[in-house]
Amino acid sequence: MTLTPAALAATLDATNLRLDATADDIRALCVEALQQAYACVMIYPTSVALAARVLSGSDVRIGTVVGFPSGRMSTQAKAAEIACAAKSGAHEVDIVMHYAALRDGTPSDAATELHTLTRQAHDLGLLVKVITENCYLAEDQILAALQMCEEAGADFIKTSTGFGSAGANATHIALWAKHRTGRIKIKAAGGIRTLKDAEALLAAGADRIGTSNARGLLSELQNRAVSAKCGLL
Repeated sequence: MTLTPAALAATLDATNLRLDATADDIRALCVEALQQAYACVMIYPTSVALAARVLSGSDVRIGTVVGFPSGRMSTQAKAAEIACAAKSGAHEVDIVMHYAALRDGTPSDAATELHTLTRQAHDLGLLVKVITENCYLAEDQILAALQMCEEAGADFIKTSTGFGSAGANATHIALWAKHRTGRIKIKAAGGIRTLKDAEALLAAGADRIGTSNARGLLSELQNRAVSAKCGLL
């Protein structure tokens, strides 16, 4: 199936989690999201209220991060972030799981936290994406994380924060797509800078693409369409 600009835009979580992001940067991201009909903007918690004002009345969703980027905060601290996000106007939370517990051989700690936080977020009307930071996990741990997310009732499982040693790759996406047993969806994020990157991840089974280069991906696709129409491809 040919990927259209509208179809691609509908998969994109346009992201600005730069450490030097300004209020003007967030406003510009929101305006771009309105113009291009992105699925969501992904921003830091303190920017949610601003985004809610800019995007009021639109279909663009607002997402923010919880326990970011290490996941090594207490469950209570993550719960407070979730409550604040909902109050500020977020629609989605990308929660960094306690993936260190998987590495340390205490996966039940991560599972218990996921159940608690997912239930809280759902009770507040928030969609839940769980970031597993796959670059630090072995394959069996990546699959264990999938099972935990499914059992907790998360809406999405997500590859990366973008702050780890590596980002999304098609192998991990395909692994999750093959082994998921329920309705959980998959978000690829981290290092997705080109249309070729995005297309490979979507083909492997990703449902959402988190990227700080949403405009660039769409421009590539639009330029390809123009070139094809002109007989240049």
